[in-house]
Amino acid sequence: MIPLFVLLGVLLVVAMWVIGTYNGLVGLRNQTINGWKQIDVQLKRRHDLVPNLVNTVKGAIEFEQDTLEKVMNARARAVSAVAPHSKAEAENVLTQALGRLFAVMENYPDLKSNQNISQLLEELTTTENRIAFARQLYNDLVANFRTQLQVFPNNVVASFFSFRPEEYFTAEEAARTAPQVDLSVKK
Repeated sequence: MIPLFVLLGVLLVVAMWVIGTYNGLVGLRNQTINGWKQIDVQLKRRHDLVPNLVNTVKGAIEFEQDTLEKVMNARARAVSAVAPHSKAEAENVLTQALGRLFAVMENYPDLKSNQNISQLLEELTTTENRIAFARQLYNDLVANFRTQLQVFPNNVVASFFSFRPEEYFTAEEAARTAPQVDLSVKK
């Protein structure tokens, strides 16, 4: 027969382990949520800069209205997206549209010399870098959280308390290729 104090000691150790594992998983989940919110902050900044850039550029590249419309439509979809998967898809489309706009703008020396446009481009480039860093951090946090959910014996606690893995922020296949821009003048 096992002495009562040994049984209580084992139960206490198991309880402490469950509590520690649960608290660790909650911490990782909250870090992942915070990582997503950091992406949102940078995306909000991007969404605020895009209309300013488009309005500044609009008059200078009148025959490229289709490119500007695609940027604004992509921005509208990105602003309205909510879930991580749909937001990632919408942001990837916006990234492609901005890439096309940047490529078009490279062929207009007047635009490159415009101080307002240069400043907006610099801010947007900085924001794009911040978004890339925030996405990388978020995906690292998701990977760490998923690993902790899957390793034994953490997976027992995670399953019991219904922890679910977060989604990765992924690029669509089309976003992995450079945009093709045709600047030939059609008559």
